[in-house]
Amino acid sequence: MRFYNRQHTYYCGIDLHVKTLYVCILDGTGQVLVHSNVPSTPEAFLEIVAPYRDGLVVAVECMFTWYWVADLCAAECIPCVLGHALAMKALHGGKAKNDRIDSHKIAVLLRGGLLPQASVYPAAMRSTRDLIRRRLHLVRKRGQLLAHIQNTRAQYNLPVFGRTLAYRTNRAGVVEHFPDPSVQKSIAVDRALIDQYDALVIDLELTIVREAKRHNADACHRLRSVPGIGKVLALTILYEIHDITRVDRVQEFASYARLVKCKNQSGGKTLGTGGAKMGTVHVKWAFSEAAVLFLRHTEGKKLIARIQKQHGKGQALSILAHTIGRAVFYMLSRGTVFSRETFLAA
Repeated sequence: MRFYNRQHTYYCGIDLHVKTLYVCILDGTGQVLVHSNVPSTPEAFLEIVAPYRDGLVVAVECMFTWYWVADLCAAECIPCVLGHALAMKALHGGKAKNDRIDSHKIAVLLRGGLLPQASVYPAAMRSTRDLIRRRLHLVRKRGQLLAHIQNTRAQYNLPVFGRTLAYRTNRAGVVEHFPDPSVQKSIAVDRALIDQYDALVIDLELTIVREAKRHNADACHRLRSVPGIGKVLALTILYEIHDITRVDRVQEFASYARLVKCKNQSGGKTLGTGGAKMGTVHVKWAFSEAAVLFLRHTEGKKLIARIQKQHGKGQALSILAHTIGRAVFYMLSRGTVFSRETFLAA
């Protein structure tokens, strides 16, 4: 966890909401200069911080409405710090909690150099990253519909489908597979939604690929050299990481990608693990999918057999995903492509 510890003249803590934001501004001695609730508009924010613009730093909690505050501060050349929501325990540990108290706590943490810092994702790539996440949401909804068709078939103990329903051409006659008219109607709805999802996902992928070529096509091609990482996984990893240089060590990258568990220790004793939700779940998903797809290759089958022999079947896929994640870190850091010899030797 990184903390923001630079010195400034004024420290502004914001408890941000959709319609309002509670602003607290402290000076270098900790004296409260401003403590008021204003509408969530750029004009209201700039007006209240205008007397303290010189030497001002702004901190806001990482919630879903932080985009406009960070972009406004960047346009006005005001330093903006994004607080890590899960790590800001001081906001939730007091006896009383409200917007006024929270804004003051954020300002105090910022002034004391104890504000846990999250990364401010650049605005130029932010919309494309959110579009990739939206595509993943649609794909999961589509998967739920396909699973519902299969579950309904099993529910009525009907013969299995001859082909995989994930492909459009294989879904012909799937409605007639069920004799009951009401069940046929339910399956027809599922099929219509799946067809619509297919069209939406294809259109989203075309837009995402076009934007990726404009941002960082070279890194995307290098990621696709890894067996098991295709177009979608490469784009997911690329846009979620953004810039590999913001991570100093491979251990920090593995922690950020949720590929390792962190121990809780006290007095020389291990008290379980923690921080399971620290990091990004999307990179975790991408490397987990890459590990499964890596097994389709010959070297993947040999490697997973060796890992299973050493660590057991239950941890084999997690270890393989961790290994792929470390390889991706070194590839992006050194600007190289995937090397099977180096990977298998490691």
